[in-house]
Amino acid sequence: MNPNRYDVNLSILFTELDVLDRPAAAKAAGFDKVEFWWPFPVAVPTDREVDRFVQAISDAGVSLVGLNFFAGDMPAGDRGVLSNPDRAGEFADNVDVAVGIGERLGCRAFNALYGNRIDGVEAAAQDDVAVESLVRAAKGTERIGGVVLIEPVSGTPAYPLKTAADALAVIDRVHAQGVDNLRLLFDLYHLTVNGDDSNAVIDQHANAIGHVQIADAPGRNEPGTGEIDFEHYFDKLGAAGYTGHIGLEYKPSGASADSFGWIKR
Repeated sequence: MNPNRYDVNLSILFTELDVLDRPAAAKAAGFDKVEFWWPFPVAVPTDREVDRFVQAISDAGVSLVGLNFFAGDMPAGDRGVLSNPDRAGEFADNVDVAVGIGERLGCRAFNALYGNRIDGVEAAAQDDVAVESLVRAAKGTERIGGVVLIEPVSGTPAYPLKTAADALAVIDRVHAQGVDNLRLLFDLYHLTVNGDDSNAVIDQHANAIGHVQIADAPGRNEPGTGEIDFEHYFDKLGAAGYTGHIGLEYKPSGASADSFGWIKR
């Protein structure tokens, strides 16, 4: 794998540092591309907060290649708000902010976490809200030539998208509303932990993959600490025509800067 294909997720790596110091740390570690989960505690931060975030990335000399939409309070267990009838308005407001950041920094991939099931709310009602939210996100990102990523996630029983098939069903339903820029986020760690057949996903749906993220399993640490044969999957993705980025979204087993020894430079 060409090391220039890798980007560093700075919401899980370099957390030893303040958020605004992480892009420079990634550059110092030899990376030119980064991605972030939503880096603010609220859906609509102040203009000053946005400007400081944009400036930190620009000053570091790295490119932002992936950004999550606002997903609620992630440390508290939230995994998105777009399917929550009481919070879909927050997501709608966030779309414009996220796309604005993407427009300024050249980022065109936006991850939309679906949201957990809510006690007392019918799943079908949540799914209807999700379609409306995702159509809005698709139209917002389309303005700058962007894509919306849909991600299966592990470790959260209430999160309904656990397999690639779950995510692809959502993509199909949203595309039926007249948009066409949703893609699968192929996270090799989550798919492996959830028991999905990653080989079959590549064989059958490579053209639907909009971004790839990796961590080893078990443990969610850097490659080489678990059992996933990354070279196999990289070769398979390449043979299937995937030419996009590979996001490093793992928890380093030690210092972040010391976790890249597995990369062949």
